[in-house]
Amino acid sequence: MTLSFFDQFMSPIFLGIPLIALALALPWILYPTPSTRWLSNRLLTLQNWFTSNFTQQLLLPINPGGHKWALILTSLMLFLITLNMLGLLPYTFTPTTQLSLNMGLAVPLWLATVIIGMRNQPTIALGHLLPEGTPTPLIPVLIIIETISLFIRPLALGVRLTANLTAGHLLIQLIATAAFVLLPMMPTVAILTAVLLFLLTLLEVAVAMIQAYVFVLLLSLYLQENV
Repeated sequence: MTLSFFDQFMSPIFLGIPLIALALALPWILYPTPSTRWLSNRLLTLQNWFTSNFTQQLLLPINPGGHKWALILTSLMLFLITLNMLGLLPYTFTPTTQLSLNMGLAVPLWLATVIIGMRNQPTIALGHLLPEGTPTPLIPVLIIIETISLFIRPLALGVRLTANLTAGHLLIQLIATAAFVLLPMMPTVAILTAVLLFLLTLLEVAVAMIQAYVFVLLLSLYLQENV
């Protein structure tokens, strides 16, 4: 049976059970449970330091009304980073390469920010659809364009995360396949290809963290517009 490079993005099923559920539950198992004691180990201290600093930087430009989102945004950030990093390990499955999962995260959170804006400040929320000082003939066109751009936001969130991770995994697999094929014929070229593969893997580690941060950062910007 001939396999394609895209078979790695298929959701694996074992004994009729989709293993994507296990992959989604794994990040919550890996992180240690916070302790109620005054003194804790170094791992918990590092985790708390990272979480507090990230939350502070993320919510700094947001009004106090949006600080209620601190828990969900920080949890989503840690969740996406862990999923993306675990997907770089051999023989693993990356759930964030599935557009359905990313859209399932993006659409409800984006819709929640829009509903908050419509409920708390409907005039300002609707005012974003029409920039100030627009000439009268352009008003209908601009309203349509701004409405389309508003509804494209969750699609852009999901597609950005999916495309970046899918492209990185495909590139790693292509270069790794080239290194194995060239090894018996041209060992020097194969070694250079392996070095390139190592550098690309380091780049993908950075991409895995950056894309999770960008996903949450854009959500926080959408929230900032509506609170």
